[in-house]
Order: sequence, then C-alpha cells, then structure tokens
Amino acid sequence: MLTRIQVQADAFDVGKEWTDLRAELGGQSGAVAAFCGMVRDRFDGEEVANLVLEHYPGMTEKSIEAIASEAGRRWPLDALVVIHRVGEMAPGDEIVLVLAASGHRADAFAGCEFVMDYLKTRAVFWKKERSPAGERWVSTLASDYDRAAEWAPPRPK
Repeated sequence: MLTRIQVQADAFDVGKEWTDLRAELGGQSGAVAAFCGMVRDRFDGEEVANLVLEHYPGMTEKSIEAIASEAGRRWPLDALVVIHRVGEMAPGDEIVLVLAASGHRADAFAGCEFVMDYLKTRAVFWKKERSPAGERWVSTLASDYDRAAEWAPPRPK
C-alpha cells in the first residue's frame, strides 16, 4: 500500500493532492474516497477566532503511521494519504485531508472513515480554540470515542 503521511504548518491544496495521488496510482484503483476537515467558526455556540494545533514531532507521525497500518490490515487499500496541519489556523482553513484508494468504493469509504475516526481519538495532537471570551483546550468528544469504538473487532465469545 502506498502511504503518504505529512504533518505540516503550511496549507495544502486538496485538488493537487487528489491529482498527485491519481497520477501515482495510474489506473490501479477503482475508487478514491476523500475527507477534508476544516476549522469551524463556532463550537458549542461560541465564536471561534482561530484554532491552534500542537503536536510532538516524531510521536505524532508515528501515531498516524500506526492508524494507517491498521487501515491497511483491515481493507485492501491501494493507497492512503493523510495530511494534517499544525500551528495556528483561521475559520475555514483546511486542517486534515484523508484520501483512501481501493479497487472498490466500499473499501475506500471504510478506510477513509476509519482513519478519520482514529485520528480524532488516537493521533497525538493538542487543540486550543481562541475566542473573544478567551482560550480553551479542546477535549476529544465522547461521540468521537463512540464512533472509534464501533471499529473495534468483535470480542471472542
């Protein structure tokens, strides 16, 4: 499986990443599923002026590599691209891009969704939102953990 993981401060171009992946794959894949997450301008009814994402270089990439490897074990993915930004971002800025390629759409969709659910709960990032009322650290939501738990393999009986 072709895997590309990037953690960067710079903005990325979704169209270019899509085109680059398609060129790398040639005609190998029948489907590419994509997810792009953006900074919201409101959270829990409060205005968000900007978002700061912090990470631990090396450890963050390793946590994303583990997620990508698990996705590759679960589905026949031809490629997986994960780009995650760090640093200060404004509402509307893109934060994360996941592209999952496979021979069939169901595997591409599942791989993409799995990676996003696990990025939210297992990747090593710290988020701080700034608003006119001040700053606050953002915790992972219970609903994010619930979604990730749905991917857990069934327990033996």
